[in-house]
Amino acid sequence: MCPPEHFRVTYSINPWMDPGKPVDLPLAIAQWEHLRDRYLELGHTVEVLEPQPDLPDMVYAANGATVVDGRVLGARFAHPERAGEAVAHRDWYLSHGFADVREPEHINEGEGDFAITASWLLAGRGFRSSPLSHGEVQEFFGRPVIGLDLVDPRYYHLDTALCVLDDAVDGAVMYYPEAFSPGSRAVLARLFPDAIVADAADARAFGMNSVSDGHHVLVPQAAQGLFEPLRKRGFEPVGVDLGELLKGGGSVKCCTAELRS
Repeated sequence: MCPPEHFRVTYSINPWMDPGKPVDLPLAIAQWEHLRDRYLELGHTVEVLEPQPDLPDMVYAANGATVVDGRVLGARFAHPERAGEAVAHRDWYLSHGFADVREPEHINEGEGDFAITASWLLAGRGFRSSPLSHGEVQEFFGRPVIGLDLVDPRYYHLDTALCVLDDAVDGAVMYYPEAFSPGSRAVLARLFPDAIVADAADARAFGMNSVSDGHHVLVPQAAQGLFEPLRKRGFEPVGVDLGELLKGGGSVKCCTAELRS
């Protein structure tokens, strides 16, 4: 995770970003700290990436790399405003004992567009990550990639439209169908017939931008329609409010890079 000490919205690279709406920085920091503290209370370890003043979106740590089996595929950002983040993440991994760190050839924004299930690596495309990154990530991690087309610019990354609830169980996902092309919806329905299917209100609340440890699901508090379906599937939803960070187009998952060893 990376604290939002320098978080601000001074440019717009997704539909949620409006430079005309001021950010309450103390509130953003307090909300981020609340999320960090929930992880710690649940027994997880939180590593902290040092924020940089000229990179206001560094708080969205999920975008900096993808880590599977201790191997790291770095990011190559689509927009120049975020390009420097890739170097900061790469340097952190290299200085923290990750020996196999690959700088990518093709544009990808880390776990923004890559999600891991028991059998597959789901890969989003359409707004940020290049389709060419799908072959690159498959070759690097040796996991079969399922490409999914995003069609609604509000859900510009896969992690705004789909959440893996248990990476040991292939069917344990939730997603918002309307974020995907008809063909990709059909693929999702075939792969995950028992998935939790979100409605428009919970998608707008960034409910898909959640993080699960296989039991607890840290989910944006406003996505109330997801709480009961999660409980019925045996998960324990933990509501968190990251309303200030949503002004930059991110919530729980965007703020969380998962270090899969």
